[in-house]
Amino acid sequence: MTDVLAGFALFADLTRPQLESVVHTLEEEWFAPGQRVLRQGFTGTGLYFIVDGEAVVQIDGTERARLGRGEFFGEVSVLLGDPPVADVVASGQLRCVVLPEPDVQPFLLAHPPVMFRMLQTQARRLRNANLWQG
Repeated sequence: MTDVLAGFALFADLTRPQLESVVHTLEEEWFAPGQRVLRQGFTGTGLYFIVDGEAVVQIDGTERARLGRGEFFGEVSVLLGDPPVADVVASGQLRCVVLPEPDVQPFLLAHPPVMFRMLQTQARRLRNANLWQG
């Protein structure tokens, strides 16, 4: 799993020992095609990183995005302490590693480069959402 994470842009700035420590905090989860990973309006459970497969982000039943290998989701709910604003559904077999909610803040504070890369991704998503609405 360390080698898998090393290939993700989000973790590109971490050293091998840092990556190995991250791997020990993650839980692996598999989802069947059509299975909801996060449910709009319900409690979020963690920060998800896609290892294999693709997930569809839907708001009120409308597809808004597709996420694939190396991408993440669940961060808004975890960071704000709010229920997810979207459904995230496995479009096929989906394999993720999950950082449980209580571990997210300490992890991000201990790894500022990851936090910065997440912020960049959020800025891109916000820009794209604004363009989509326009």
